[in-house]
Amino acid sequence: MSLRISFELTDRDLNFFRKALRHSREAVKDAEETEIVDAIHAVLAEIRTSDPLPDFVGKRIPELESLISMLADEEWQLPEGDRERLLATFVYFADPEDILPDNIPVIGYLDDVIIIELVARELQHVREAYDDFCRFRDEFDKEHGRNTDAVIRRDRIDRRRQQLHQRMRRRSARQKKSSLW
Repeated sequence: MSLRISFELTDRDLNFFRKALRHSREAVKDAEETEIVDAIHAVLAEIRTSDPLPDFVGKRIPELESLISMLADEEWQLPEGDRERLLATFVYFADPEDILPDNIPVIGYLDDVIIIELVARELQHVREAYDDFCRFRDEFDKEHGRNTDAVIRRDRIDRRRQQLHQRMRRRSARQKKSSLW
């Protein structure tokens, strides 16, 4: 038997999460991006061994992994503002002493899951563009093979990335009014 619980986050609630994210990123503003990514990987490895791992956490792990991949993909060249948002999210998620300490059984990751959900929604257009970019790149490589001239490949991928970055900026601009950031 499962139990569904839902609640609404008001603007005041969202402001609380905004502040927490800003604080988490400020706390490690001098940290290298690789340090943050390594820390989030370590937390994910630890979470996977948690027993029992709450399903509401387990369902978000692929989402978090997708966000990490998007950040790490050098050909995608995620814009700086979006990089900072993801890094702030990862810092928050990796902090075991955030709003709800992670060692509290069952609910310790609830605030982390809320942050991931909010960031994933806010970066929806970025994620959609990235998915399109990955599909384009995979299809290009499949169609042309790895023996394609590197300059031609880079040019085609750069052009597609630029188109998708423009699309995501347009779509994100329309969404800004309700932004977490």
